[in-house]
Amino acid sequence: MGRWGHRLTAGGPAWLRPAVIVAVLVLAFLVSQTCQKSSIRFDKNQAIAKAEAAVDFTPKRTQVRFLRQGLDSKPFWIVSLSRPGKQRGTFSELAVVRVDANTGKVKDVQPPQR
Repeated sequence: MGRWGHRLTAGGPAWLRPAVIVAVLVLAFLVSQTCQKSSIRFDKNQAIAKAEAAVDFTPKRTQVRFLRQGLDSKPFWIVSLSRPGKQRGTFSELAVVRVDANTGKVKDVQPPQR
């Protein structure tokens, strides 16, 4: 009993409290699964290694960017691999490789441009 003779618990159906607890647990599970799917499991160095293996030349320059793409904000490493050309600001070879930061799979390779 409370201070003025009232019950301390809220009234309502007996099934309501267990239903709310189950709903909160299900929500926590869904949020944890969503966060796990978008986590970054492959670091920058691993992405560079995957990208270098995906092209048929040995790069002299490497540039790496991390982006989240799509409606679900899927994480990707975008790796630019290049060999400088004879003139300043040109490339003799250039490739852009997109690596999934969660799985480490190479999603696509923009073919080397000569």
